[in-house]
Amino acid sequence: MKKLTLLFSFCFTSLFLYAQKQYAVVIHGGAGTILKKDMSPELEQQYKEKLKEALAKAYEKIKEGKSSVEAVEAAIIVMEDSPLFNAGKGAVFTHDGKNELDASIMYGKDKTAGAVAGVMTIKNPIKAAIAVMQKSEHVMMIGKGAEQFAKSQGLEIVNPKYFWTKKRWDALQKVKKEELKANQPNAMNAHYPDYFLIDKKFGTVGCVALDKDGNIAAGTSTGGMTNKRYGRVGDSPIIGAGTYADKNVGISGTGWGEFYIRTSAARTVAAKYEYQNKDVKAATEEVMAEIEKLGGDGGIIALDKNGNVAMTFNTEGMYRGTVTKDGEIEVEIYK
Repeated sequence: MKKLTLLFSFCFTSLFLYAQKQYAVVIHGGAGTILKKDMSPELEQQYKEKLKEALAKAYEKIKEGKSSVEAVEAAIIVMEDSPLFNAGKGAVFTHDGKNELDASIMYGKDKTAGAVAGVMTIKNPIKAAIAVMQKSEHVMMIGKGAEQFAKSQGLEIVNPKYFWTKKRWDALQKVKKEELKANQPNAMNAHYPDYFLIDKKFGTVGCVALDKDGNIAAGTSTGGMTNKRYGRVGDSPIIGAGTYADKNVGISGTGWGEFYIRTSAARTVAAKYEYQNKDVKAATEEVMAEIEKLGGDGGIIALDKNGNVAMTFNTEGMYRGTVTKDGEIEVEIYK
């Protein structure tokens, strides 16, 4: 009887492993207080369609045998070009009414990486991050220097007005009014996130992809935080905080960046996977628990070399989606 039970257990486990989906791409479009009751059916559909488009573009690259870097780039460009997300076209405004953009990329095969921060004229910051990785000896460039480099690489440069959207502008005005009501000169520095992030969601976008050669890449792009001052930079362009990839796993985060920096969130997920033999689900959950304990919130996506995926968040929702190695696309928003 004992042998029969062991045999049944082995067969069941084998069947489970065989049936388990293997993923090629995972994306996020931001986490936060995202409730179905606050979302019109039309807007929800727009988000879902754009997430599906991003996944389809990434999968197209994978299917063609392109690198995971190219897949990540394809997905993030779709989201950077959409006003729905806080990246590229949909970037939020700083206190001074400007759009300051950050992005990063890392290629797990050789641990090359690139990032840009505080740029205001580069149409697609993820392209600039890739150019830094592939065309320079550096990892991070900021501000006007990054813009000058991007222009020298033939990337599309736009008038800063390109990033202006009424939705984000109105959000800034609302934050400023709430700031005055609270009698706080700067809600971020005073640690009043409810006034600082009045819409209570983090629209950072990210993607992790696994190509046919088994190489992983991870990328992240953001417009930062509404009403930010003093050239504040969050975790998105910081390798090891908001983005990380090695031969085993790739990670991209979205949330209150200061906490991701303080916990080296993305690298810590990879370290738990490598040194503690934690799967991506357990590793991301443990890191999010640490972030939450410190007072932060948001989400993390991860994809490992075996096609296992995690989409972990401690907020009410996270725009997210996956595509399997067979091309099956799934997108979700709420818990």
